[in-house]
Amino acid sequence: MTLLLLCLVLGVVAGLRALTPLAAICWGAYLGWLHFAGTSLGFINHTVTVVIFTVLAIGEIFNDKLPKTPARTAIPSLITRILSGACSAAASAGSGLIGPIIAGVVGAVIGTYGGYNIRHALVAKANLPDFAVAFVEDVIAIVGALLVVSRL
Repeated sequence: MTLLLLCLVLGVVAGLRALTPLAAICWGAYLGWLHFAGTSLGFINHTVTVVIFTVLAIGEIFNDKLPKTPARTAIPSLITRILSGACSAAASAGSGLIGPIIAGVVGAVIGTYGGYNIRHALVAKANLPDFAVAFVEDVIAIVGALLVVSRL
């Protein structure tokens, strides 16, 4: 897979769960898949970074299931997802950032609106329970992010 496609997929994951690709990048560094030592992103290699982003990502997964959680398409949430897609792509790119960042942003918009519309359709039209659909979405985001990071 090309780097731009991987960055696009990381962006899609950010559209589903904003903090999951960032946590996956941290895990990739922790597991030795990615190397940031000696770069301006060297802080990603620290265990505390993995713990912080993992806790935040898990918190987001739980928060997603709450009835009062705003839609992912609300402006603050959308901006967070776009920034996450851009940052994840930038961290994975190393150099030549413009193309990967654009791919991450485009992926985040696709993931945000695509994920919202698919989830809404499955719950409203297919009468599937929201919790079950959200759980499957969590699994897709986590597995997708780890698969991408393992191939960078």
